[in-house]
Amino acid sequence: MDNKTLKRQTIHYRIRKKVSGTASIPRLHVFRSNKAIYCQVIDDINGVTLVGASSKEVTAKDNKSAIAKSVGIIVAEKAKSLGIVAVKFDRGGYLYHGRIKSLADGAREGGLNF
Repeated sequence: MDNKTLKRQTIHYRIRKKVSGTASIPRLHVFRSNKAIYCQVIDDINGVTLVGASSKEVTAKDNKSAIAKSVGIIVAEKAKSLGIVAVKFDRGGYLYHGRIKSLADGAREGGLNF
């Protein structure tokens, strides 16, 4: 494992000590690769993934930030269909800018509160 990945994992573990999802307020977790972005709404107490979305569900050919915003809107719509309106945002150790910020803005635009 290279140094950059190890540093991100360390930051992610530090975030996870503080952020935990429940059935009423689950955790919105984000994973970003070079090609795609994935997010899940997770209930950590029961160990269940409630909703998931990824950039593979988006058919539009656009830049990565616009696709991330679309993924945020998709996950918000799926979560609202289950009655989830509030989540705790887990940025996964990534800096809050670029695609991570676009996904968060899309989720807020879709109706999630965090």
